[in-house]
Amino acid sequence: MSSNQVHRALELFSQNYNCTQAVYVACAVGEGLSERQRLALAAPFGGGLAQQGEVCGALTGALLALGEADIESVAADPATARLALYAQVQKLMEDFRQAHGSILCRELIGCSFNTEEGLRSFMKRGVRQNICNKLVAFAAEEVVRITAASPQK
Repeated sequence: MSSNQVHRALELFSQNYNCTQAVYVACAVGEGLSERQRLALAAPFGGGLAQQGEVCGALTGALLALGEADIESVAADPATARLALYAQVQKLMEDFRQAHGSILCRELIGCSFNTEEGLRSFMKRGVRQNICNKLVAFAAEEVVRITAASPQK
């Protein structure tokens, strides 16, 4: 966990940005959007899509960053590039599932944001610090690994 992107993702997450924002902003490589714009775009995805407990926000942030990293290929040849991107994303999702047992936020954190009881459990157990930090770091590490291994576009 020595990369600048992983460190930046954890820093953003510690500053109260959500998991999606932290990973996406730290790992995005495109020049078309500002950090402020990326933070706004990623805001609804935290907590498993607006705190619904669906796909982990850290993983979603990684997917957004990978999509942005492939922007030129997708613009030049959408169908071919999309298929290659899907293959990368499917591998990442499977690696995430293998490493953590699920890709669903509610299963990863063991509670739901939809109830007061779930929110209390989230806070009481220190889920953000004890579980989500690890997921943010893993997702950022995977983006770094994948983009480093990808041929330059």
